[in-house]
Amino acid sequence: MAPRILLARHGQTQWSVQGNHTGRTDIPLLDAGREGAKLLGERLHREPWGGLPGVEVRTSPLVRASETCAIAGFGDRAQPWDALMEFDYGDYEGLTPAQIKADRPDWLIWRDGVPGGETLAELSARADEVVAWARSADRDVLVFAHGHILRALAARWLGEDVSFAARIRLEPTSLSVLGWAYGLPALERWNDTGHLDR
Repeated sequence: MAPRILLARHGQTQWSVQGNHTGRTDIPLLDAGREGAKLLGERLHREPWGGLPGVEVRTSPLVRASETCAIAGFGDRAQPWDALMEFDYGDYEGLTPAQIKADRPDWLIWRDGVPGGETLAELSARADEVVAWARSADRDVLVFAHGHILRALAARWLGEDVSFAARIRLEPTSLSVLGWAYGLPALERWNDTGHLDR
């Protein structure tokens, strides 16, 4: 079996609603975020997923991801892993893109990075570490993490430069699957929020 990575982005927080860059600040889930995590968990415990027996689970240690993991019903199987923490936004932590662009109109995080924080090369290296772990054995893995690190993971899974992540949006409490097609790494499912539809 060729191993896959199932990606679960954490639920809504106040900062994700407002569009603030939320890196290492430990923002809790909103009630809507907890409800989304519950719905995601219900989906993953129904067929065709069936609770994902045998899947190895890891989570970012930040509370918005670890709480999403726990509410979804995977907390007892999950191991926290710093490699899954969100991009360290440095001086841009807590700022919205509009606030940053007021000083840097042409700024693009996936090209220009952030001052005082993690470099794009460092983010890419962390993503590579997760990809190597996921491909290291004949089993699927499920990770609970954050928008930018998960987008970086997808780019690196596909063998693309981390800047490719600029082209793939990812909503809170979404489900994505990185798998294979014709023996090549592929996006099997991306930014799926069907479980949130009422």
